[in-house]
Amino acid sequence: MTNDYPIQLDVVSPPHFDRVQLLLRLLLAIALACFGITAGWLGWTLYALLPLIAAIAISTEGADAYVSRVGPAIWRVLRWLLELNAYVMLVTDRFPTAEGSSVKIELRATAKPTVGTALWRLVTSLPSGLVLCLLGVVSSILCVFAVVLVLFGAAMPAWILAYQRGMLRWEARLAAYHACLVEEYPPFSFDTGAATPPAMVGAQHT
Repeated sequence: MTNDYPIQLDVVSPPHFDRVQLLLRLLLAIALACFGITAGWLGWTLYALLPLIAAIAISTEGADAYVSRVGPAIWRVLRWLLELNAYVMLVTDRFPTAEGSSVKIELRATAKPTVGTALWRLVTSLPSGLVLCLLGVVSSILCVFAVVLVLFGAAMPAWILAYQRGMLRWEARLAAYHACLVEEYPPFSFDTGAATPPAMVGAQHT
């Protein structure tokens, strides 16, 4: 169980998914593709840039400034990308906006980063990242299956939603670790426990 891990994520999925939202997802994918932006491209870009951004910020402004100011700004971007991914993966059915999200994420910052540890995460994050890529193949297949279900008006099976939520949790934990926001290595697990730790502090969006 990883219910004491400093990243907690859960998603409130709708009872039924709207066909119109499938069209919106398709148009979004086409628009992004016109600019050469794909999920794989974005993922690997973030993988390369996050430790570099952290290392540069730490070297110029210090670790304390990174933890208190730069890190939270990075996490706001990462959190929105996670919410967007939940929408794309058909876990939620509402495009993420400033008004709120069905994705509930909490972060308890624990990292004490240095330039060296930030750059070293380019290596240490690899095992978790490679496993995530393999799991992502299954996730992509489930997305296609989910689209078919929505087109035919069928209910989304709980096991598909559970798998996709697990993917989001894995992504959130790896992203926070890779960006030097938490010190603990992300566990190789979909499960984050049934309850949020009482000591958890940070930004939660409902």
